[in-house]
Amino acid sequence: MSTFQDLGLNDDLLQAITDLGFEKPSEVQEKAIPILLESETDLVALAQTGTGKTAAFGFPMLQKIDVNSRTTQGLILSPTRELCLQITNEMKLYGKYCKGLNVTAIYGGASITDQAKQVKKGAQVIVATPGRMKDMISRRLVDISKIEYSVLDEADEMLNMGFKEDITNILSHTPDDKNTWLFSATMPKEVAAIAKNFMHNPQEITVGHKNEGSKNVSHEYYLVNARDRYQALKRLADANPDIFSVIFCRTKRDTQKVAEHLIEDGYSAGALHGDLSQNQRDLVMTSFRKKQIQMLVATDVAARGIDVDDITHVINYQLPDEIETYNHRSGRTGRAGKTGVSMVIVSKSEVRKIKSIERIIKKQFEKKEIPNGMQICEVQLMSLANKVHNTEVNHEIDTYLENINQLFEDTTKDELIKKFFSVEFTRFYNYYQKSKDLNISASSDNDRDYSSNSKSTRYFINVGKKDGYDWMSLKDFLKEILELGRDDVFKVEVKDSFSFFNTENELKEKVLAFFNDFKHNGRFVNVEVSENRGGGRRGGKRRDGRNGGRRDDRKNSNYGKSKSRRSNSGEFANSRPRRSRR
Repeated sequence: MSTFQDLGLNDDLLQAITDLGFEKPSEVQEKAIPILLESETDLVALAQTGTGKTAAFGFPMLQKIDVNSRTTQGLILSPTRELCLQITNEMKLYGKYCKGLNVTAIYGGASITDQAKQVKKGAQVIVATPGRMKDMISRRLVDISKIEYSVLDEADEMLNMGFKEDITNILSHTPDDKNTWLFSATMPKEVAAIAKNFMHNPQEITVGHKNEGSKNVSHEYYLVNARDRYQALKRLADANPDIFSVIFCRTKRDTQKVAEHLIEDGYSAGALHGDLSQNQRDLVMTSFRKKQIQMLVATDVAARGIDVDDITHVINYQLPDEIETYNHRSGRTGRAGKTGVSMVIVSKSEVRKIKSIERIIKKQFEKKEIPNGMQICEVQLMSLANKVHNTEVNHEIDTYLENINQLFEDTTKDELIKKFFSVEFTRFYNYYQKSKDLNISASSDNDRDYSSNSKSTRYFINVGKKDGYDWMSLKDFLKEILELGRDDVFKVEVKDSFSFFNTENELKEKVLAFFNDFKHNGRFVNVEVSENRGGGRRGGKRRDGRNGGRRDDRKNSNYGKSKSRRSNSGEFANSRPRRSRR
C-alpha cells in the first residue's frame, strides 16, 4: 500500500494528515485521490460506509481550489444535517493549514440568515443538504454558477430520501464543464441514472464488489415471535455486556418507544430521529460519542450522520423497506479496520427477506439462538469477574482496609468471592430464572394452511402499488391502524390497484368492523372477505353492513399522523424491573 506522500498531496495537506494521525490511505483513498488530482474528470466511486470517502474527495478538492479567491468553487451535497456537519468539520481539519480557506455548512434547522452571511464572506467550499441548498438558491443567497467541483456524497441515500428533484434543480444552476464526483455505498438503478444524466464519461472505481457488504462485519439473525421482539433485544444486550451499538427501527414512533422502554428498564440508551430538534440531536450524539449512551436507537435517515469508529454491534430491530438500506446500517460497525456484528431480529414472515439481503451483500447470515437466562447470567458473571481481575488497585483505599478486614475477618476467601459476585449475579438470576425460550422454528407464513378449513380469513382491500404500498408498508399500515401484532397480519399480496391479506379468524369481526366506512386521506378504504384464499384475482364477496353510515372517530383518520390508542403494545409487556445503570 502506498503512503499519502505517494498520492501527490501538497505539504499543507500532508501536515494536516500527520496531525490527524492518518498513517496509510484506505483503499478508496488510494484509488480515488491520484485520479482526481491528476485529471479533470467525473468520477463514480462505490465504497462502503466507513471506508474514508470524505478524505477521498476532500483532499483533492482542497488541493485544487484557489483559497485566495472568495468565489465558491466546490459544492458537496449530503443527505442529512448530521452528515453535512460531519463533512464540514472534517474538511476544516484537512484544510487547517490552507490559509484563507472558508468551508461553510448549509442545512435546515439553523438560521438561514447566518448561513448566508458565512457564504457572503467568501466560502470556497459549501457543504449542504439538498433542501436548504435549493431554498438558498431560490432566494439568491448563494451563487454556484462558477463552481468547478461538485460532490454527491451518499448518493444512494439522497435518492432514497426523495431528493432527486432537488438535486436536479441544484445542478441546473452549476456550469456544464464542472467535475462531478459521485460517492455511494450501493449502485441501484436510480444512482446509475444520475451518473448517466449529470456526468460525462465518468471513471469508476469500486472497493470490493458493487453493493457488497463490508468484510469486517459478520451477519446474524434471530427468529422470534413479533410480540417477543423487545424481550429478544434486551437479551442480546445482556448477552453482550460491553455492547456499544446502534439499534435501527423503521419509524420515528418505534424508535422513540424502544428507547424509552430501554431507559425505563435501566439501560444506557437514547433515541435519534427526525422529530428531535437540532439541539436535541446534538446532545444525543455527543453523549453517544462519549459512550455515555451504550445503545443508540435510530431511524435510517437520522443515522446517516453517525460516524463513530468503535461501534461493536448494529441491531436491526426491524428490517428496512429497501434491502440496500441494510448495507448502510451494517456499515455503521466494522469501521477503521475493526470487526463488528450486524444482528437482525426477525419474525417468521420476514425470514425470506434474509435470503434477499444475502444475495445483495454477497454475505451469508448465521442463524443464532437467543440466549436463555442461565447463559446470560454466566456471561454477566464472567464479565464482572474479568473487570475486577483487570482493575488497577487504587491505593487510596488503603486507609479503609482495617475496617473492611474487621468486617470480613470471619469470612473465608471463597465466601467473600461468592458474596461479592452475588450482588450482580442475583439481580440477573432473579429476573431470568423463570424466563421462557424466545426462539421459534423457521416455518414461514407460506407454511400456513390456507385451505377452506384454515383458521385464517383472507381479505380484499382496494389499495395497492398505485397508492404507494409494497407488502411491508401495507402490513405496517394494517398493523398500525388495527392495533395488531406484526404476525397477526400475514400472506400480504400487493397488486397494482388492490391487495390481499390474512388474519386469524378470531380477528375477522374486528377487521370488518374497523373498515366499515373508513376513510384514509379523504378516500374510502374498502375491505371485504375474499373467496380466493390463495390470492390472484379479486374473486371477492361483498360483506354485509355497508349502510352508508359514518363513524366520526374514523372518517378523518390519517395513518401517518394518528396516535395509537394503546398505551403499551404487546411486545413491550412484562418489562423487567428497573435495573441499575450500566
